[in-house]
Amino acid sequence: MNQKERMLAGLPYKAWLDGLTEERINNKQKVQKFNQLRPDEQDEQDKLIRSILGKAGKGVHIEPPFYCDYGQNIEAGDHFYANFNCTILDVGKVSIGNNVMFAPNVSLYTAGHPIHPDSRNSGYEYGIAITIGDNVWIGGNVVVTPGVTIGSNAVIGAGSVVTKDIPDNVVAAGNPCRVIREITEDDRKYYFKDREFDVEDYR
Repeated sequence: MNQKERMLAGLPYKAWLDGLTEERINNKQKVQKFNQLRPDEQDEQDKLIRSILGKAGKGVHIEPPFYCDYGQNIEAGDHFYANFNCTILDVGKVSIGNNVMFAPNVSLYTAGHPIHPDSRNSGYEYGIAITIGDNVWIGGNVVVTPGVTIGSNAVIGAGSVVTKDIPDNVVAAGNPCRVIREITEDDRKYYFKDREFDVEDYR
């Protein structure tokens, strides 16, 4: 395997070989252009983000500034929204489901380096895939580390560092992130903590 194939297979690889540097530079040029578009250039934003991402469903919207390594290793489902300053290190595959929302400063890191200094100084690094299910809300300043899967319908509290898988239908938060409670049918009537909806069309 060449270094790109090793990277995508989750194996140790060297990021400056076999055209990987050129791929990152090409993507950085697209990302820079995206980040410099005017707010009213929404059609151009949509076209450009779709050329950056490997897959983008209906209604995908990412607020600039946005940063990623390759872009093509990111797959986003329908109605994905990322607020300002999203960073995705996509040396490994990143799969994002339908109806997913990111608050500002969310960072997904598939990239990592060996723990031992001798191994790390060899130049080898790795990328392990991150998977996010459907209907997930990730709060501000959350970091998701390599290899994590976040289950469908989960809510990740602001400031969390997600180092292990999170199951479906839970609220999880903290550093390291851990399950706080399950999401139940009773949660449907509240919009914030103990504040109930005063309208009927939220269901």
